[in-house]
Amino acid sequence: MQYSERILKTPSSFIRNILKVTEAEDVISFAGGLPNPISFPVDALKASVDHAITTNGSRLFQYSSTQGYAPLREYIAAKYQRVHGLDVHADDVLITTGSQQALELISKVLINKGDGIVIEEPGYLGAIQAFTLCEPTFHGVTLEHDGLNLEELEKALQQPNVKILYTVPNFQNPTGLTYSEEKRQQICEIVAKYDVALIEDDPYGELRFEGETLPYIGAGKLENSILLGSFSKTVTPGMRLGFMITKNKELLQHVETAKQASDLHTNIFSQYIIYDYLANNDYMAHVQKIIALYKNQAYAMLDAMQEFFPAHVEYTRPEGGMFIWATMKDGTSALDVFAKAMEQKVAFVPGDPFYTNKTNVNTMRLNYTNATPEVIREGIQRLASIL
Repeated sequence: MQYSERILKTPSSFIRNILKVTEAEDVISFAGGLPNPISFPVDALKASVDHAITTNGSRLFQYSSTQGYAPLREYIAAKYQRVHGLDVHADDVLITTGSQQALELISKVLINKGDGIVIEEPGYLGAIQAFTLCEPTFHGVTLEHDGLNLEELEKALQQPNVKILYTVPNFQNPTGLTYSEEKRQQICEIVAKYDVALIEDDPYGELRFEGETLPYIGAGKLENSILLGSFSKTVTPGMRLGFMITKNKELLQHVETAKQASDLHTNIFSQYIIYDYLANNDYMAHVQKIIALYKNQAYAMLDAMQEFFPAHVEYTRPEGGMFIWATMKDGTSALDVFAKAMEQKVAFVPGDPFYTNKTNVNTMRLNYTNATPEVIREGIQRLASIL
């Protein structure tokens, strides 16, 4: 069998493969990006399944429109109007199969082989994988403690045929870092000079346990702004419901065409259930419970790292989200540490897959949302004994 160049050049998900290794019950895993299952509103969703079927009948089981269930899109638009002051309407919203699908569809619509994509370094592995299928040229820009390096960003945007700037401005995956308000404004001013799409991927934005909510970089300001969101981190990841918001009607129409070719429409049963849940429950009270849970877990990990990690290991202090990023300043390879850590039954994600052109790096991603504070402390102690 002869395979396409694009699939042969697309790496298998490093994290999915690691998770296979770390699924043993005696392994303490900080490797996944898994929401804590105790945060899933199981009883409320069960009630929504019954209520949605009783109310809507066979419509839950029939083909539907590509853009998505209208009441759900209206709910999303109203929320972004109310919370972020954005001029968003239901027609600006496209429901996708997780925000992962949105990344794939946008790149299909915009990227020819060799076109440029500017991406954070380190950057979100799922985006790198989705974009790689279109065989782009990646331009990595260093992610500093307050956002992208502006000088590198300007140089990257000046490269030939750059079509996309991809960012995760709130509690970034993998670093947990958040762009400052000043840096957001500066990035907006730079991007405004170029004909590129700015993607702001924001799956974690509601999970803030410190500081103030900040305005988006380009949403409501730039013509080619694309905002991505998801219900995976706040309601349920298994239903795979994400969404894309843009005021660029031409772009949205092309993405909708690409989605028709991909899957016709996102699972309509899930859309009805999620909408019924949102319409009949106190969503923000539920999110506050998740925030309290993750704050406790994040502080447990940070306290343990402060107590046990050697001085040469630096790490981020997230204000929300799900991740902490650690750097071994003595240059130790994270892949070497991973092999030794597995012997001690503790797992993390080495930093390598989060870069498009670096290997054997000295960084690692730690997830704190899927273990109790007691287990987190034990796992960090084991990891520290190796470091």
